[in-house]
Amino acid sequence: MQPLTRDDLLPLEKYAVERAAMRQRVMAHKQNRRLDLGHQVALYFEDRLTMQYQIQEMLRVERIFEPDGIQEELDTYNPLIPDGSNWKATMMVQIEDVEERRAALAEMQGIEDRIWMRIGDHPPVTPIADEDLERDNEEKTSSVHFLRFELTPEMVAAAKAGEPISAGVDHPAYRAESGPLPEAVRASLVADLA
Repeated sequence: MQPLTRDDLLPLEKYAVERAAMRQRVMAHKQNRRLDLGHQVALYFEDRLTMQYQIQEMLRVERIFEPDGIQEELDTYNPLIPDGSNWKATMMVQIEDVEERRAALAEMQGIEDRIWMRIGDHPPVTPIADEDLERDNEEKTSSVHFLRFELTPEMVAAAKAGEPISAGVDHPAYRAESGPLPEAVRASLVADLA
């Protein structure tokens, strides 16, 4: 997928008019880009459309209209767009109760490195996590991580040929497995591959 440029973004005034329609389109699109791993962990697979929406929202909220500020947002979010040989996802630990979440995050240190994706009979792929900055410390992990799953050409070919895709997490404090992804989710992820 091509990175976004300033030409792909709407000026703030035009975005204000088209925001509701774009939001509806993006929310429908995201339905096939979310994968729950058990009850507490979810992967949100990013792509060009999800990042375009994220940038537009950041420009709107921060009232950014200067070229340097727009470029800074592009530079921040373009790395989350898959480039044809990988999947990129935002991983979230979703526990509403603050104390329960704090305790779970202390037990889940390193969970971001224990997520896996598998295509057919190929070995599972674990992600390269948090390339932009470290998101955990000696006491706990973060509830949000950014993951990149690098695939071999053989894995890409297998996914395109219709092989099942599954995912899971294998951490001492949290284990879950998806089984084969629903076809709509699988097809959405395959569309990210060159």
